[in-house]
Amino acid sequence: MSATRFQISDFGFRIEPPALAAVRESEAPAEPRRAKPPPALAGKWRRRAKEPPALAGVCCRLLVVLAVLVFPTLARAQQPAKASQAATKTPPSPAASQPAADLGMPYVYTDWEQFTVKHGLPNDHIFAVRAVKDRVWIGTENGLACLDKKTRKIQSWNKEQGLPWRVITGLEVDPRTGDLWIALFGGGLARFSGGRFDHWHQLNSGLVNNVVYAVCVQGDNVWASTTAGASRFNTKTGEWTIFTEKNAPMEEIWNYENCCTADKVFLAVWGSGVLEYDVAADKWKAYLDPDGEMEIDLYRDDGIIHVITTGVSYVEKAMWVSTYFGVCRYDGRHWRGFFDIDSGLPSNFNNNLAGRSANECWFCTDKGLGVCADFPTNTWVTYTMDHKAGRGRAVVKRDATVVAEVEMPSNLPHNYVLCADIDGDDAWVGTSKGLAHAIGKGYYPGLRKQAAETKK
Repeated sequence: MSATRFQISDFGFRIEPPALAAVRESEAPAEPRRAKPPPALAGKWRRRAKEPPALAGVCCRLLVVLAVLVFPTLARAQQPAKASQAATKTPPSPAASQPAADLGMPYVYTDWEQFTVKHGLPNDHIFAVRAVKDRVWIGTENGLACLDKKTRKIQSWNKEQGLPWRVITGLEVDPRTGDLWIALFGGGLARFSGGRFDHWHQLNSGLVNNVVYAVCVQGDNVWASTTAGASRFNTKTGEWTIFTEKNAPMEEIWNYENCCTADKVFLAVWGSGVLEYDVAADKWKAYLDPDGEMEIDLYRDDGIIHVITTGVSYVEKAMWVSTYFGVCRYDGRHWRGFFDIDSGLPSNFNNNLAGRSANECWFCTDKGLGVCADFPTNTWVTYTMDHKAGRGRAVVKRDATVVAEVEMPSNLPHNYVLCADIDGDDAWVGTSKGLAHAIGKGYYPGLRKQAAETKK
C-alpha cells in the first residue's frame, strides 16, 4: 500500500495521509506497511538513482553492506525480514538480569469500554481525541463529537450544525479560554467557541495549506501542521507566520504532528525528523538520524531512529517520537530506540503517540496499542483484541521477554490504532473501528510488587 494517495476534491488534488488510506483499504492489515516518501522526497530519491555515483560513494556503500552482513551487531533492521537478523544482538536493559518478581509488575488496564456509531459517534474512524475535564472531544472521518463524562451522552456536529469540514485529524483545547481548535483534513483550521465555529483557510488567512494534520496551542499562538509547512496564528494580533524550508530547517515540508510547551514547540516532519522551536530565542533545532541510512538503523541510539516521523510528545523534559520504523526517546543527553524485536512494541509502523511522563508513553500502531510502562527497565504492556475469540489480551514484556499475559473481556474496538490521549489515570484510544476508554482504577506509575510477592 502506498503511503500517500491523491484524491480529487472540489479544490483540486489533495494528499491523503497513510493512516486514512490504511483504514480505507483494509480494516485488518495483515502485514506491517512500508511507508513511501512524500512526492518531494520520492523525487529526490529518483534523481539520485539516475545519477552515476562516484567511485568513492560506491566503495562506501559496499563497505556498509559488508558491515551489515558480516557484523549484524552494527545494525538493527526496521523491517521484519531484517529485524530477525539483529534480534539476538540487541543489548538488554540493565534490569534484564534481575528476576521479574524482584522488579515488580506494571499496571495493566483490564477495565475497558467502547464507543462506536451505535453509541452516537458520527463515524467509527477516530483520527483525534482530546480529554479535558468532563468532556472528551472526538475527531472522526465524518464530523466532530463530544462525550459528556457525567451524563454519558454524545453530541455531534457536521456541516449541518456549522462544522466547516467533515474530516478532523487534530484537536486541541486552549487551557486558558477553553476554546477547541480543530485541524481539518482538506478544510483548513477551525475554532469552536461559545457554540460557534470560526474558520480559517488559504483564501482568508495566512494558513499555508488547507490540509491540516495537527494543531497545538502555545500561549497566544496557535500552531497548525500542514502538508506544505507550519503556520502560526497569533490570536491577539491576528498575525500569521509561515514556516517552510525557506525559514526553518525542513528538508521536507510535510508537517505531520506537533506539540507545545510553555517555551517550546515541537514539529514532527515527514522526512525531516523532529524540529524544536525555542520561542524566546526564535531559533530552530533539528533532530535527524545521524547515520543517514533510510533502510536500517546503522548505529544504535545515536539519534532519532528515522526521519519519517509521525508523532512527538514532550513531557517532563523527555521527548518521545513515533515513526513508521519504530519509536524512540530523548532526555536531552541520551537517545534510546525501540523496535518490535526488542520491546513490547507490537509493530514498527506507528501512527501516533501520547506521552504520560518521562517514563511512560502510549504508542498507536497498526497491530495494537503498545505502552512503554516503565522506561528504566524497558517494561511494556501490549494491548490487542482477538475478534474471533471475542476477548482482549494484554502481554507484559521486559525487553523481548514475555513476563505475563492477562486475558480480559475486551479492550480495543480494533487493533489498528490511530490516536490516544491520557486523562488522569484513564486513557482514551482511537481506532479504525471506534473509541476505547481505558479505566485506570487503582492505577500506579512504574512497577510495583504484587500482593503475593509482598507477603513473602
